[in-house]
Amino acid sequence: MVSLKSMPSLSSIFSAYAAMSASVLVFQTMFNQLVPPQVQAYVLQNVRYYFTPRTPSRMTLVIEELDGITHNDLYDAFEVYMCTKVCPNADRLKISKSSKEKHINVKLARSERILDTFQGVEIVWSFVCEKNQKTDMNGSYSDEDEPFSNVFVRGLERKHFELNFDKVHKDEVLGTYFPYVLDKAQAIKHEKKILKLHTLAYPMSHSGSVMWQSVNLKHPSTFEKVAMEPGLKKAVIEDLERFLERKEFYRKVGKAWKRGYLLYGPPGTGKSSLIGAIANYLKFDIYDLQLMNLANDSSLRKVLLATANRSILVIEDIDCSVGLPDRNAVYSESTPQAFNTDKRRRDSQFSLSGLLNFIDGLWSSCGDERIIIFTTNNKEKLDPALLRPGRMDMHIHMSYLTPQGFKLLASNYLDIHDQHPRFGEIDGLIESMKVSPAEVAEELMKSNDADACLGGLANFLKRKKMETSTEAKDDHQAADNIELREAKRLKSDDH
Repeated sequence: MVSLKSMPSLSSIFSAYAAMSASVLVFQTMFNQLVPPQVQAYVLQNVRYYFTPRTPSRMTLVIEELDGITHNDLYDAFEVYMCTKVCPNADRLKISKSSKEKHINVKLARSERILDTFQGVEIVWSFVCEKNQKTDMNGSYSDEDEPFSNVFVRGLERKHFELNFDKVHKDEVLGTYFPYVLDKAQAIKHEKKILKLHTLAYPMSHSGSVMWQSVNLKHPSTFEKVAMEPGLKKAVIEDLERFLERKEFYRKVGKAWKRGYLLYGPPGTGKSSLIGAIANYLKFDIYDLQLMNLANDSSLRKVLLATANRSILVIEDIDCSVGLPDRNAVYSESTPQAFNTDKRRRDSQFSLSGLLNFIDGLWSSCGDERIIIFTTNNKEKLDPALLRPGRMDMHIHMSYLTPQGFKLLASNYLDIHDQHPRFGEIDGLIESMKVSPAEVAEELMKSNDADACLGGLANFLKRKKMETSTEAKDDHQAADNIELREAKRLKSDDH
């Protein structure tokens, strides 16, 4: 406890105050006389800065819809990202959905604000719509701050986002947050993407420009529904996954980021269904190219360069879609083969080398993340140059139906997921003959009753087996007759 006796007297306190005041006056006099005015101002400014209470400095970034006369891709990405950040207590939202979209789009309405937190940094988003300063009857605007005063702008409003945050986090926002938003928006677009099937417009435009026409692709095929061997199906999926994940690997080894697949097998074995399943799995658009519509290699290059990244180029029936010359064949000038080859060369300047050059030559680097698919019913008819690795990296044999494939079809068409009394008989018939998945699928669609369908399928397979056996006997007998006639002719020649 402090006693009154220990406290200094009033006279001692007054003496200390007088001494301190005298010292301050002496210091002030010396400071004013010896220190230049410029140095005095600098010292006082810093003293005031450290002793004056301050509020955090804020920074605002503006992301406009238009960048001069071009659309701002950054604005589109942030608009997509903001759809996932709309808070439940927002007062006004903008809702839209087009006839071609599956999802409802939720966007910020004018002057709405939301708070986004990224790695501990709070970022306030604002959506702003402003009237154009000057507009004419055509909807054009002029602004003294813009270099282009007669540019057409959609509507009479100028839209932009404003991002407000503590200034000390500027590098983190620009260096980390922005790339994160761009990647997130890309993933959202990929998930909502409506696949397109592109085909070449014919005839082409008079200007010589390439015109791809497209329709929405709503192919129902998925890997779960494709009737093919489970091991082969798994290998295809794993190969596609590796392809998507190896962008840096392709760049490191100096190869174009592309992949080639050859689908071969008899008709009706599911080659087109597999293409649809690959497109749905990757969310890639399909470009269906008919080579017979191309006049020369120059047209081929223009067409292929007009395809987008993250797409699938499909050339079906490559063995018969165009008369590709056999580079290894040697014909005499008098043979019909030589005449037909010369005629094809006169009619079309399109060459196999032009196609190969775009698949793995210098032109193959004009694009990223592309898949090239060839289909054929007769692999043995193709030029070996088409089949080597680097062009067709994976050869996928689409075979006739197997018992495992049949069970998958029965599950898809009849919802039979367990064993059925008819399965044993049908499996035996399938193993003893060649039948395509398309033929079996057609039989499974003839009735809604599973027992009736399987009974009809068993009868169909029995008839087909008998017809095949009869045709084989007829062919064998015809061959014997030919050999017999040839033997008789040789015998008569000897006499």
